[in-house]
Amino acid sequence: MLQSIHETLNSIWGVFLSIRLNDIVDIIILYFLIYYGIKLIRETRALQLTKGIAVLLFCYAIAYLFNLNTMRLILKLCFQWGFLALIILFQPELRRMLEKVGRTRITELSIFHSIDTDSVEMKWRTAIDAICDAAQNLSSTKTGALIICERKTKLGEQIATGTILNCMPSVAVFGNIFYPNTPLHDGAVIVRDGIILAAGCFLPRPQKDELINKELGSRHRAAIGMSENSDALVVVVSEETGAISVAENGELTRGYTKESLNKLLTSSLIVNKDNAYNKERSLAGRMISRWKK
Repeated sequence: MLQSIHETLNSIWGVFLSIRLNDIVDIIILYFLIYYGIKLIRETRALQLTKGIAVLLFCYAIAYLFNLNTMRLILKLCFQWGFLALIILFQPELRRMLEKVGRTRITELSIFHSIDTDSVEMKWRTAIDAICDAAQNLSSTKTGALIICERKTKLGEQIATGTILNCMPSVAVFGNIFYPNTPLHDGAVIVRDGIILAAGCFLPRPQKDELINKELGSRHRAAIGMSENSDALVVVVSEETGAISVAENGELTRGYTKESLNKLLTSSLIVNKDNAYNKERSLAGRMISRWKK
């Protein structure tokens, strides 16, 4: 037993000794290519597609392990023709990703920046207050508005259709954007990490547009379509009635007030560590009490 462990350690040490400088450079370059490839994919719909491909690869591994010949043949054919189909279907996204790589400066790479989660949480709290106050003001004047709060699914495709602002949210900023007849009032505002990233953005149409209530206008339909294609929370202010609505997961809920909207956005966009800790404690307490019984 000890001899086998010693031989294993010696073989591992031999691998390290055989590594040359060009091998290290090769590994570093491959790491950056994979890392930034994944980061670029996150900005498009291709992220969900990548997850689907990973599931198919897992299924292929299971089929290969258990000698499921029919499944192996079907999945092999899917991989052979699927790669070409993906290039055709996602040609616009691939072109945008390559253009983004060409425009990116070295100093803009994320390796030179760190993400402060506490700072992001503070920005979200400020943004939520501004969104709720602006929604109330816009509702009182029956001014149409469409505000997207980005979550895990990145909305790079929609951001590319609008105008980059990259500014702190406030009631005045939202009022200027959605003021009638201004250049950006017809599009949507996208908020990422508590910052207004872009305005005047165009959104995808709903998947089943014909099944949506005919009374809903273009803003509400765009909100539903955006929530179907991502996990974003979309706040809508009706231009006809002034009602405040929220679209999430393809469903539209209406009749929000400033307070109820603030509660929804806070619970959805900010992870309350204290609440999570209390939930874990209560769950552990219930398990212990059941065990004692």
